[in-house]
Parts: sequence; structure tokens; C-alpha cells
Amino acid sequence: MTKRVAIIGAGCSGLAAIKCCLEEDLEPTCFEKSDDIGGLWRYTDAVEEGRASIYHSVVTNTSKEMMSYTDFPMPAEFPAYLHNSKVLDYLRLYAEHFRLLKYVYFKTEVCRVTKHANFNTTGQWDVITMNNGTQKKEIFDAILVGNGHFFKPYLPLDSFPGIEKFKGHYIHSRFYKKSDDYHGKTVLVVGIGNSAGDISTDISSAAKQVYVSTRQGSWVLSRVSNHGFPIDMLYSTRCYFRIINALPRSLRAKVIAKQMNSWFDHQNYGLHPKDWSMMKEPIVNDYLPSNILCGAVRVKPSIKKFTETSVIFEDGTEISDLDFIIFATGYSIAFPFLDDSVIKMDDENNVRLYKYVFLPHLEKQTLAFLGVLQPFGGVFPVVELQCRWATRIFNGKTQLPSLRKMEDCIQRKHDKQIKSFTKCRNQTLQMHFIEYMDEVAVEIGVLPSIAQLLFTDTRLAYHIFFGPCTPYQYRLKGPGKWTGARKAILTQWDRTLSPSRTRLIPKDQGSKFNFKRKLCMLVLVMFIFIGVYCISMTSD
Repeated sequence: MTKRVAIIGAGCSGLAAIKCCLEEDLEPTCFEKSDDIGGLWRYTDAVEEGRASIYHSVVTNTSKEMMSYTDFPMPAEFPAYLHNSKVLDYLRLYAEHFRLLKYVYFKTEVCRVTKHANFNTTGQWDVITMNNGTQKKEIFDAILVGNGHFFKPYLPLDSFPGIEKFKGHYIHSRFYKKSDDYHGKTVLVVGIGNSAGDISTDISSAAKQVYVSTRQGSWVLSRVSNHGFPIDMLYSTRCYFRIINALPRSLRAKVIAKQMNSWFDHQNYGLHPKDWSMMKEPIVNDYLPSNILCGAVRVKPSIKKFTETSVIFEDGTEISDLDFIIFATGYSIAFPFLDDSVIKMDDENNVRLYKYVFLPHLEKQTLAFLGVLQPFGGVFPVVELQCRWATRIFNGKTQLPSLRKMEDCIQRKHDKQIKSFTKCRNQTLQMHFIEYMDEVAVEIGVLPSIAQLLFTDTRLAYHIFFGPCTPYQYRLKGPGKWTGARKAILTQWDRTLSPSRTRLIPKDQGSKFNFKRKLCMLVLVMFIFIGVYCISMTSD
């Protein structure tokens, strides 16, 4: 009999889960609490309980080619970086193309998921849902959890003495929507993540003055890199990743710091990370340095205390007549429909999942989590690979290792994260995009073989190793192979650049390289390619 799979949420994870279930001959039933698909990427003026909320100005930090699903490139006419409305358009195109909507039950909340009475033998789950006041109980063979982790605000007010005396207004960044309410006001944004950077620059054009308080500092990147190319397409490459990770840790930190400071000196802007030798997700913001330079945004240290009308910082400086505070202090991961006996977060808001997907202690591996991680790259292809892996576990085509091996793997990963990444809340959720994608791809059998391609398709091998690690690479072989993957890889730069070429300009003949220079560059590239390939062969 076909196994029934309950999917919680119809955002980017849930939609990919439906498609993967269909590919693996599983019967998907997707429950969506709201009245539409999109999850995080569907903007609404009002905040909806239990659903992620974004502000009106949100633009992706990842370029479209790096965040596409593995077998569905974004339309060529879409810009390289997308406003949130365009991301929602893409999700609608995806759902329509693969006919996914008929499997989604809207306005249906998952209230409770518990082990069925015979779980130890069948791995089945009891799922209680609520629709228009009517409760329903069903039995499912497996569960895919895709409810996201950006809906429960983390607001540690105990860390800010005097906040209870403050007579102005304060909110968590979850409730920020537009800058209209901040005209002529003095605003303090607490935090230094992407939300803090976006909100502070968004408000700066309307507010009297914007301040940003940070304890740790952060690197800031522009979306626009060398020659105007998207920065993630230039640096999210297998070649760069292998070379940078082959360096000693101290040297690697210095190289990264030099690259980060190539745009502007972070010390001069009060942004230099306190723990700069450790990895931390950088801010992607094209306007923050300019706003700091113009005085519209001012960076301040950590907060000592609040008074009725002001804030005093650790360096003794004070901001009087403070009107608004926006706490961009992150989120807590929560699964309100699951009992603590199934999954429980630790004090640092982390959970021990095998490769961020499976709970090792379950008697039957019929429960999988999607997107409970923070990759340095696009989330869409990550959760899709997780779905492809999980569905193959559900139907028995792929097996998980023993409990001991899974526990050992989790501990090794945890120890590595502690050594590699800046100490912070959700520290162990951070990981390198390419490293994690390859790790899951191995489990499915879809990791591209550069060694093999070097002899069978040299052009493609070159693009895979030296070019951006776009998601289509994981559809070249194995289960779910897509015949359009090769073409998608070879044409990815055309789709990236064509939307911005709205005014055609003839190429300047005088700027072309002469033949000798071209030849020298070709020889150099060949030597680099051979050298890095040898390294890759050794590591493979």
C-alpha cells in the first residue's frame, strides 16, 4: 500500500516535500494554517500567528541561481536578486508547474502529532488538525515538518536593565512592516543580523536618527561583487571552498578578513566583528555603509541600561529622547504540535538532529525536519535535498546508520561547529552551503563526480568546479536525474545577467585582450585547474 505522508506547512519546504513524495510514490497531504502558500515569503500587512512575518522591503540575500530548486530554474526575466513578491511568484510557478496545490489543505492547523499506539512496529503517527472549528484525527505513515523557525520571537528583556521603565515604544523585528510609523523619530535597533541591517537602512530615510547597538559586530557584504556579478556566484564555488578550507585556521581567518575589508574598513565604521577569527554569517546589505558614512545610521556598543526616555551604552554614551526600540534579537525554534518526549530544544535553542533532519533515538525513522539550519547560502535547494533524502528513507530505498553512528556524527558536528563558528545562540545551526549540500547528496547518490566528468564532459566539469555551485548540479545523476540540468548549468550566467541588460551597448573593441594575453591566461587557468583537481581527487 502507498504510504501516507503528512506535511506541515506550505512554504518553500512544504512545496518541495509534496513534489518529492510524488517522485517517490508516496501519498502527500500538506496542511497549511493560512489561506495561501508561500510561508515566510508571503508578505501581509498584519502579522499572522504561527507564521513567519517579513517587512515590505525584504530583498533576497542570495541570488536567484543559487536559491532555485534543483530542477526548476527561475525565469530568465527575473532579476538576480528578488523582492519578496518575486520569490512568491516563483513559488506559485513551481506549485503550478508540478501541480502541487491539489495536495494542500488550507486554513488547516496541525494541533497535535503523537506516536500511534503501535508506533514501535509501524512507525505511524496520529495527527490532529483543526479546520473552521472542526477537529479531525488521522493516521499517517510518516511526517515531514516544514513549519519554519522564524515565527517565535526571541526577546530576552531580562538582558536589558530598565526596559520596564521605558515610556517609549518597543517591538520585536517580527512586527516591523514599513517605515511609515517612524517619520521624524529617534529609533534604536538592537542587533546586527540581516534583519537589523535591513530595518535600520529602511527606516533611516524617514527617521530623525537611527542607532544600531551591537555586542559582537559583523562583516557586511554587498550583493554586487567584482565586475558587478552577484557575490555569492563568485565565492560559492567548489574551487574557492576547497582552497580556503585547506588553509590553516589562522591564515584562513586573515584571508577572509582581508576580503571582507576590501569594500570598506569595518573598524572605521564600528562594525568589525569582536571574534573575527571565527566564522559568522555576514550581513548582506548594500546601503548600510553608505548610511553610516552619511550619518543617517550610527553604530553603538552594547546596552548598559534603559531609563524612561533614554538608553545608556557600555561606553558611557547616552541617547536622550528615544522614541522607538526595535529588537532584532532573533527567533526561537519551536514545534508546538510535538511533545517534549519527541523533540526538545536545549538551553541554547539547538536540537540534536542527524544531519539536521532525523532524530536518532526514534524507534522508526518516519519523522523528518526540514530547514532547521542556517546555511551560508540559499535555503530552497537545501530543504529540497533534505526532502529527497527523507522520502527515500520513508519508502525504504535508503537506510540510516545505527543509533551509535548517528550519535557520534552529531557529536563530531557539534564539536566542529563550536570550534569554527562565533559563539552565539543557534550556533550549531550554522553551516557551509556546499559542504552540507554535498553531504546530503552523498546519502541520495546524486553528488556530481568531477573526476568522471573531467574525461567525459570537460566543459561541464570546468563549470562545476570553478563556477558557482548552483543547485542543478544535484540533478546530473542518480535518483531524480533531470535531463535539463547540464543546460541549466551552462546557461546560468545568461539568466543572471540578461535582466540587467536593458540598454544594449556594443562591446568596446579596444578593451579586448590581445591574443598573447589571452593565451597566457588560458595556460594559467589550465595549471590552476589541474592543481585544484589533484587536490579534489585526493580528498575524494
